Amino acid sequence: MFHAKRPHEAADPDSLHLNHLPDSLTASLRLHRLTRRFAGHAAVDSLSLDVASGSIYGVIGRSGAGKSTLLRMAALLESPDSGEVFHGALSVTGLRGPELRAARRRVGVVFQAFNLFSSRTAAGNVAFPLEAAGAGREETRARVAELLVLVGLPDKADRPVSRLSGGERQRVAIARALALEPRILFCDEATSALDPETTRSVLDLISELKARLGLTVVMVTHQMEVVRRVCDQVAILEAGRLVEAGPVSELLHQPRSEAGRRLVAEVGRG
Repeated sequence: MFHAKRPHEAADPDSLHLNHLPDSLTASLRLHRLTRRFAGHAAVDSLSLDVASGSIYGVIGRSGAGKSTLLRMAALLESPDSGEVFHGALSVTGLRGPELRAARRRVGVVFQAFNLFSSRTAAGNVAFPLEAAGAGREETRARVAELLVLVGLPDKADRPVSRLSGGERQRVAIARALALEPRILFCDEATSALDPETTRSVLDLISELKARLGLTVVMVTHQMEVVRRVCDQVAILEAGRLVEAGPVSELLHQPRSEAGRRLVAEVGRG
């Protein structure tokens, strides 16, 4: 993911034509008829989605619904069999080589399992994408210090990640994902391995970072409580298809799909 010396600017977006969002919002992410098949089975089936700039967008569904596959395609970690991904007005489908690496640097990804290097300290993990992108030593040191303050871990810089709690590890992972100043932050079940109190803390941090840095956040989860706490909009997936999408408040008060009604009922029982 990180090999080029420096990120390159995207191609001129004015040469691309997109349909307008229904509410005249600017799309930070647009997915158009994405399909991804494994062994003949459609994990994601002709799915389209618009994510407004500056929002926290939840993608929810049960295991096997296609959530993580959708995120991996949107974050350019996997290619769709068909369909198109737009970051802003720029089509990023089918990019290769330096252009693909540059596009990937404009997004950050946080995973459930943290995906940290056990041989590195907290600071060393945050520094990795900067080092790989060719940043100088002093620039890297200053940026890492800034990010650790941002996620509330300025005193943990030299601590091995093996000696950090689950919540602290996820904060390090968030700081690492933000190292190259991405425009979109993708969170793939980022709180599923955490206890309820730590989950709330990490969600509050993501919400604060979104507001402070002007991020667009796409949050994949199977937990309706996560959606209710921080998301503005939500899409419900079932068997690789989009069955409902809209404001979280509408879903909570009047779900239109059977899957939506099940999720709201689960919140009520919680």
